[in-house]
Amino acid sequence: MTALKHKAWLGLGGNIGDPVDSMAKALRALNGRTDTRALGVSPVYKTPPWGKTDQAWFHNACAEVETSLDPEALLAACLDVELRLKRQRLERWGPRIIDIDVLAYEGLEEFESPTLILPHPRMTERAFVMVPLADIAPDLVISGKAVAYWAALCDRTGVETARDDLDWWK
Repeated sequence: MTALKHKAWLGLGGNIGDPVDSMAKALRALNGRTDTRALGVSPVYKTPPWGKTDQAWFHNACAEVETSLDPEALLAACLDVELRLKRQRLERWGPRIIDIDVLAYEGLEEFESPTLILPHPRMTERAFVMVPLADIAPDLVISGKAVAYWAALCDRTGVETARDDLDWWK
């Protein structure tokens, strides 16, 4: 087994089918790998759509993982899980069965490659990311401020707890 030495934070969401089940399957798939394991998972929130607003509401959660993968390899693992769960990318910010974003990676304040930007762009403006992330990593620093600070600034209109049991994904 590979030594798991880096922490990373993931955002999960979906609004097609049973998004909570899809997020649970995604987390179990990532946790089942030898190179990644879940350390903490937030409650699930029901949130209004963002960007493209003429669609069903989303369910969102965040997870803290420990991994031996570098940031781009972790993203590739997440995209592989999305593909196995039948994610289709038809339109930006459109409906999806599952979405897994790498939000932040321990030790990297900023990172940019052709496939990944960290911290995840605009995450500090999005309650559907910051509210669940604050549940598991309130002191994590993003763009110079703690997640709890950013979460307090977000417009929480419509954000409600859908599942508060922390084993919802198991």
